[in-house]
Amino acid sequence: MNEKTNRRTRIDWVTFSISGGFLVLFLLMSLLNKDLMGEWISSSFDFSVTFFGAFWQLLLLATFVVGVSLALSKYGKVKLGKMDRPENSWFRWVSMILCTLLASGGVFWAAGEPIYHFLTTPPLFADEGMTSAQAVVPGLAQSFFHWGFTAWACLGTVATIVLMYAHYHKGYPLKPRAILYPMVGEKIFNKKSVIGAAADIVSVIAVAAGTIGPIGFLGLQVGYALNYLFNIPDTMFTQSLVIIFLVTIAAISAASGVDKGIQLLSRLNVGFAVILMIGMLILGPTMFIIDSFIAAEAFQIQNFLRMSLYRGDSGWLGYWTVFFWGWFLGFGPAMAMFISRISRGRTIRELILAVAIIAPIVSNFWFAVVGGSGLFYELESPGAISTALNDTGMPAAVMAIMEQVPYGMVMAAGFLIVTVIFVATTADTMSYSVAVTITGDTHPPRVLRVFWALLFGGIAATLLGIGESSIQTLQNFIVVTAVPVSLLLLPPVWLAPKVAKKMAKEQGLITERSVPVSVEEKERKTS
Repeated sequence: MNEKTNRRTRIDWVTFSISGGFLVLFLLMSLLNKDLMGEWISSSFDFSVTFFGAFWQLLLLATFVVGVSLALSKYGKVKLGKMDRPENSWFRWVSMILCTLLASGGVFWAAGEPIYHFLTTPPLFADEGMTSAQAVVPGLAQSFFHWGFTAWACLGTVATIVLMYAHYHKGYPLKPRAILYPMVGEKIFNKKSVIGAAADIVSVIAVAAGTIGPIGFLGLQVGYALNYLFNIPDTMFTQSLVIIFLVTIAAISAASGVDKGIQLLSRLNVGFAVILMIGMLILGPTMFIIDSFIAAEAFQIQNFLRMSLYRGDSGWLGYWTVFFWGWFLGFGPAMAMFISRISRGRTIRELILAVAIIAPIVSNFWFAVVGGSGLFYELESPGAISTALNDTGMPAAVMAIMEQVPYGMVMAAGFLIVTVIFVATTADTMSYSVAVTITGDTHPPRVLRVFWALLFGGIAATLLGIGESSIQTLQNFIVVTAVPVSLLLLPPVWLAPKVAKKMAKEQGLITERSVPVSVEEKERKTS
């Protein structure tokens, strides 16, 4: 039986060994000499930002534009996954999309990033005569942009369309290499395909690095919250125990599969987040949040192209926009596979709407509620939030905001719960995606899913034990791994429209135009 028809789950030991070995090597080198490792990664990071930053900005913008164009075109009605009716309801489906890595990263950054941009206005909008009140909208809009339309689009739009075509419509394994199928053909799935193996390996390394980093940072946030709420010492040991506990929950969720554990955790997460947002809206500066959200969203849309293509301050870009773009691109293949798994029966229009429009708006509103509240209290009492942020870092920003809100302890406890569940949903969805990459099967072995979830947590806890700087080194390494992955995500920009056209013909949504035949051709055919 060939690879296309063989339904038996097979582990790709080459991808497993090289990607897993690379992560272990990274950990060992960090343990032996974290300073030297940090220098190497820092140099590679600078190289990536300098020579690939502009490419990433253009790539994300093109991905969003092509995705939206497909949704608005006649191809928007194309059904994906060879299924007439969706497997999941709208709420379940969007909940699982929202609880992927981008949303969990947003939990950590929602309180701190708007304050950073408020205190130091992004260079594109910097104005020496700007008052503190005037700095709110551009600061919040910059955060919206980083966690908005283009960021979400690169995670599950055009690449997802190509993957679903290769896997569900053509029957090939669901692996990152499948993104290249319309361009290379079935030889990309050959065991001896160097390009195919490289695509899978770099995707696993990128998503592993990108998952371990946020798990570590969210572990820091939980550790700080436990100290704030219950006076539990916020030590490296405590943070490591927290991570191990949270990833154990994630492993149980991953073991139960997408249709049970991951779906349940996602719905719980969205439910808790909605309750928390409503609570913040009622108890916090309600009208300030609503006004700021509308104004900043309008400001972002008005300046969307300028923000997407800004190249003025390379240092600032490397610290913010290009850093985020590299991080998100590294997750592109894994996220596209996960969204492919849960999106059967959806149309292209529904996919683009959910991933590139609804998810960004929800994320932006979350930033407006959490970060916007922080901006309000900082305006009312300068230093109320910024002092904690500058002295202790982002984990302290959330609790500083909660101190200003009525029933702050209750709200802080709610935020702790949301953070805990987000850690679990991040680890379980990404461990599932890596297991799918290793096997090419949408139902990978349970032991493989659990293994990767525990590996993510174990490495994050170990790096925290070395020191917070090791997690930050890993965070920079994410950007380095995005270089080869970004090259993999370029072809779908022009392949997705071609694939959509093929599926539209198969589904009878369009027909071939009749080509006029010349008199000579008619006579030749008649004879």
